[in-house]
Amino acid sequence: MSLLPLDDSRGPLPAPASVPAAPSCTPPATALSPPAPCTSSASPTSPTSPALAVSPAGSPAAARLLRRAAVLLPVLLIVVWAAVDWPSVRGGTARLASADPWWLLLALFFTCLGWVAAAVVRQGSIPDRLPPGLLIASQFAAGAANHVLPASVGAHAVTLRFYQSQGIPLARATASIALYSLAKPIAKIPVLLVFVLAFPDMLELGALVPDDGTLLLITVCLVAGPAAAALLVTLVRPLRRPVLALVRTALSDARVLHTRPSRVLALWGGSAATPVLQGCVIAAVGASLGLPLSWAQVVFAFLAAGTAVGAVPAPGGIGPVDAALVLAMTAFGAPLGLATATVIGYRVLTVWVPLLPGALVLSALVQRKVL
Repeated sequence: MSLLPLDDSRGPLPAPASVPAAPSCTPPATALSPPAPCTSSASPTSPTSPALAVSPAGSPAAARLLRRAAVLLPVLLIVVWAAVDWPSVRGGTARLASADPWWLLLALFFTCLGWVAAAVVRQGSIPDRLPPGLLIASQFAAGAANHVLPASVGAHAVTLRFYQSQGIPLARATASIALYSLAKPIAKIPVLLVFVLAFPDMLELGALVPDDGTLLLITVCLVAGPAAAALLVTLVRPLRRPVLALVRTALSDARVLHTRPSRVLALWGGSAATPVLQGCVIAAVGASLGLPLSWAQVVFAFLAAGTAVGAVPAPGGIGPVDAALVLAMTAFGAPLGLATATVIGYRVLTVWVPLLPGALVLSALVQRKVL
């Protein structure tokens, strides 16, 4: 017989009231057994715990801030550079204000063709098919970055980011940049030979011919550069694998590209046309100011100046190339002041006029995640 009074209950027991989840305890096996430890149904690391909740918005907020800074950075660099070089901008703009507008319009046309030629060269240096519109836009933006950073670092960085956004592997993208960087100076040599054969009087331009000491220095640099790179790769083991992979990719892509006539024409034809178009811009600006030189003389002067001092790592070639170009045109018989005005007008038209639109396009491409 049970000692509990529940045996006398005449109906079912009432349902227990709904209570929050409580810790579940295992009842003791006997009256003298110690109670088992209680376990709570709520985990101590539950995300509902206010003490241990972590907000996931920190990392995306930092990414958004970084992207906004990358969008505004090109425009800020343009403003700083304009403030530093404001006398040149003001003087060049004043000179162009008195020039023939039709010749300036033709110079602007050749400037636009230069961006198209740059896009053609980029397409010819890679086997993958690139979207033409975005490719031209990226080269327009790369022009703005190229005039801010020396040795074409800005243009190469923009092109590299564009390649990667199109799904091109890093090794192939880097090999493409190395290929068209090598093709541009090589393609300029036959252009110079054509000018010399077509216009023998161009050989009278002896002011830009370097002396023996300069030739020796150039030779040492050309030999020491590859030798130092080879020594660095040999001694530093972590560099061997990526460098060898880059070389293999570059050789493989170059072999594939030169089996396609369209790529060969785009790479080498565009590389040869680019300096000629730039020289045509200078010739058109000179004609608008009344420069007493023929079109061929101005183009050849630009080619010779770029060949003589184009290896100096200045932003967009500004500085050494400008001085050599003024010297070359004066050697052909142009007045010093008019040659200087032509070079300044050329820089304003090709650098300062498209610089702000190029920076805005660069910011737009960054915002759209194309770069």
